[in-house]
Amino acid sequence: MIGKSTLQFLTALKKNNSKEWFDANRPKYESAKADVYATIEKLVKAIGAYDKDIAPLQLKDCTFRINRDIRFAKDKTPYKTNIAGYFAKGGKKSDAAGYYMHIEPGAAFVAAGCWWPEPKHLAAIRQEIDYNFEDWQKITSTKKFKSAFTEGVAMKDTLQRAPKGYDEENPAIEFLKLKSFVVYKQLTDAELMHKDLVKQIAAVFNAAKPMVDFLNTAEQG
Repeated sequence: MIGKSTLQFLTALKKNNSKEWFDANRPKYESAKADVYATIEKLVKAIGAYDKDIAPLQLKDCTFRINRDIRFAKDKTPYKTNIAGYFAKGGKKSDAAGYYMHIEPGAAFVAAGCWWPEPKHLAAIRQEIDYNFEDWQKITSTKKFKSAFTEGVAMKDTLQRAPKGYDEENPAIEFLKLKSFVVYKQLTDAELMHKDLVKQIAAVFNAAKPMVDFLNTAEQG
């Protein structure tokens, strides 16, 4: 579970996103970070029970800095207003599909899949879906998958036309046009603070594992 004080800190940070305020409230940040990181460590163990690629991960492999990269951003606020974790084979810097947890008051969610893969990887995923579309359909239409992700694979970040080498009449064209292959599930603040949070998130990720495996097969292929 995520503590109420953690959500209060992130809410306050959103309203006071400056270095001066952050420095004055650093102990509260350290407490919030430790709270979320404890959940991340528990999730590594829980996910690792059914996905052997996640079991070896260390905390540093799954976590991100709170500082924003503002070099090329119009928004110059210095800090992220969330604390997140990413669980994938090889860690957060790998190209592998994986599982993501985003802790932010009023905007928390979990997700799984592959977000904006590099061109070579994207081409491999499209090829895998094209060659094995029946398997892709089976994975994304199971009762377990549809129960966890009621909106299915996110149909956004798409091409207007069929990608090079594919025809508009291809049965898989709606997926072949995707630039990301991701599923999402929103989390309420009450769910974040529930004692069974880790168990619930691990179950959602377990429902996404066949899709994650399919995407990673494409990368390996």
